[in-house]
Amino acid sequence: MTTAQHFEEFDLAPELLKALRDKNYQRPMLIQAEVIPHALEARDILGSAPTGTGKTAAFLLPAIQHLLDFPRRKPGAPRVLVLTPTRELAMQVAEQAKELAKYTKLSIATITGGVAYQNHGEIFNKNQDIVVATPGRLLQYIKEENFDCRAVEILIFDEADRMLQMGFGQDAETISAETRWRRQTLLFSATLEGELLVDFAERILNEPVQIDADPSRRERKKIQQWMYHADSKEHKFKLLARLIENEEVERGIVFVRKREEVRELSENLRKRGIRSTYLEGEMAQTQRNNAIDKLKNGVVTILVATDVAARGIDIEDISHIFNYDLPYSADTYLHRIGRTARAGKKGNAISLVEGHDYKLLGKIRRYTNEALKSRIVEGLEPRTNPPKDGDQKSVSKKQKARLKEKKAEKQQEKKKVKVRHRDSKNIGKRRKPTDPQRTATPTEQSAVNSKK
Repeated sequence: MTTAQHFEEFDLAPELLKALRDKNYQRPMLIQAEVIPHALEARDILGSAPTGTGKTAAFLLPAIQHLLDFPRRKPGAPRVLVLTPTRELAMQVAEQAKELAKYTKLSIATITGGVAYQNHGEIFNKNQDIVVATPGRLLQYIKEENFDCRAVEILIFDEADRMLQMGFGQDAETISAETRWRRQTLLFSATLEGELLVDFAERILNEPVQIDADPSRRERKKIQQWMYHADSKEHKFKLLARLIENEEVERGIVFVRKREEVRELSENLRKRGIRSTYLEGEMAQTQRNNAIDKLKNGVVTILVATDVAARGIDIEDISHIFNYDLPYSADTYLHRIGRTARAGKKGNAISLVEGHDYKLLGKIRRYTNEALKSRIVEGLEPRTNPPKDGDQKSVSKKQKARLKEKKAEKQQEKKKVKVRHRDSKNIGKRRKPTDPQRTATPTEQSAVNSKK
């Protein structure tokens, strides 16, 4: 199957092509070119697609096309069900579905936590074609028999790996069982690794087409990836503040590992005159929305967050991603940087790396098969050298000289003691009785004396 270069090659409805033109989508991204043809043939799909690769349109376009190809005769329950791990992601998927279906008469709704029950009640009483939901809240309505699963024809799992990590595995399997009359299932994950995900996929998919669509070289080239060596935590903060100022960042996200550092880092940036806010995992939904809106609307230029707190957020025109702390897994790194360089635009991913981070840096380099180019900031040059090859501990010049001396001494000792082959070849072997060096046994000695 050849890869399509234009959306017209997929034989999509004119309404969809018109909506794509409105969004200025000209050429399909890698994941779209690989998924759409198989999805239009009603094949189950197991896809690897990190954030920012265009996977949402990859599963929405064939789903909407199916609804247009096989219109229902009378109003009814949802025919396409999309499950996402977070409320934010559900809202974003639903918004994109509405944009793609704007020239159709299809109806799209969301069912998530944090919304009053009566608001969802209106959804159940109306005709729905596509519903985007989070597993926990949807399952609650299924158990109360307020949501009819029998009409679902296409079931889609978005960011399934995070869904399982967040403890929604059992809920997702129950929903899968409740929609057993469906004709097609699509499952997308950042990676296709991990026993939990593999087992889950085997249970819910039927002879799937496996598509590994990590960001292509062409797409990743749009993201300029740099690294800066930091001597210490203090040096790292100075680098971050200076880079934000020098790069004239309009909209950026700073990622840290520990949630305890989120608020402190954001406050320290504000003290430097940098407009910033933060996201914490335990924040109320209204506070989360407020923080995200501040970045979207330009009230602040920097959002500080952990990977957990940033799950599901999708903000357009992110110009810079800062890895204040490197992530423990390489696929998380791809998730992070995938939030920039959206819709054909260019972006920047900057990593601040301390000495103890170089093993993680090595993992990222091997996983992405790309080298993060090293840079320095004038006036904030590091005083220490980075570890050799990114994976070894750095050693001083004196230590290197001493190691060299020891190596030379060992080689010299080997040269002094020269062992000939003829002296060593019989080591460990029993000597023959005629060997003059061997001591004769009492029997052999008496035989010799009698001959004399």
